[in-house]
Amino acid sequence: MPSQAQTVRKYSNEFLKNGVGARSYGMSYSVTSFVDDVSAGYWNPAGLTQLNNRFQTELMHAEYFAGIAAYDYGSFAMPLDNGDYMGVTIIRLGVDDIQNTIDLVDQDGNVNYDRITKFSTADYAGIFSYARKTKIEGLSIGGNAKIIYRMIGDFASAWGFGLDAGAQYRLNEKWFFGASAKDVTTTFNVWSYSLDSKTKEVFLETDNEIPENGLELTAPQLTLGVARKFWVKDVVSILPAFDFNMTFEGQRNTLVQSKAFNLDPTFGLETSYKEFIYLRGGIGNITTVKDEYTFQPNFGVGIYLKNLFGLGSLAIDYALTDLGDQSGTLYSNIFSLRFEYNGKQ
Repeated sequence: MPSQAQTVRKYSNEFLKNGVGARSYGMSYSVTSFVDDVSAGYWNPAGLTQLNNRFQTELMHAEYFAGIAAYDYGSFAMPLDNGDYMGVTIIRLGVDDIQNTIDLVDQDGNVNYDRITKFSTADYAGIFSYARKTKIEGLSIGGNAKIIYRMIGDFASAWGFGLDAGAQYRLNEKWFFGASAKDVTTTFNVWSYSLDSKTKEVFLETDNEIPENGLELTAPQLTLGVARKFWVKDVVSILPAFDFNMTFEGQRNTLVQSKAFNLDPTFGLETSYKEFIYLRGGIGNITTVKDEYTFQPNFGVGIYLKNLFGLGSLAIDYALTDLGDQSGTLYSNIFSLRFEYNGKQ
């Protein structure tokens, strides 16, 4: 029977930390306390209780590393007849058409480019959300069950399962508080490998370790958020928001770091005019490099079109991440569309 290795990894299932929705990107992910649309299924499931439509759906596509990797997201959420709320989120991060050159040289030592094959590597997640309002006025709770599938061509694959929990408290129409606990029971991925004899031979010749079937664990993480909304003559709204992301699985390069606890704060700001045009900004990924602070600034805009043809509303959002390249990483252009269906009036 294949041996099983069990490992708690610091960067396990990192594709689930990429975020969803251009609105959230523009605010550097600082949305835990007030998120109130279909994307709450990802950020904080308790926020689904703020839906006031028959259903909402959102789509997003992004490309990383000059188009090498594609990141896609889709979600759906709706209220249930009993006053509860449900949502479904699908995420894929993949790199396609990777060249496999293991068979490039034939048994006679000749290079034959026709022997090059291609494969894909991709990470998938399905997130199923449930939320409800409590008897305490302003307090909502929610939870996620997520199924994960990861594959590397025909060489390796993994199935995983995890649970999330969230809560939001709206003190009034101005103050918002939120908490989101990811992987609360520790998320696991069960990896299995199926390398052929040729691949194993190449691994040994190049001093690479032959992987073994194993169990990969993702430790819990906690995010706390607070936001305050201001109105200027009932026309202009200003919404500053702070999120405090905490991890516990080992030291990371964050603003506050230790072997037992890490704190990664983010700040976001959203302004709107008549809840039609939105401008957003945010700062995140605050770290130190050679005793100097670095950070990642984001910027975003949005348009909210209400009551289209008497059916619902459409939100069109755009975000430019890492504006100014302060963190040393590449910037990305993010677009997302959200449709809120109300039905014919």
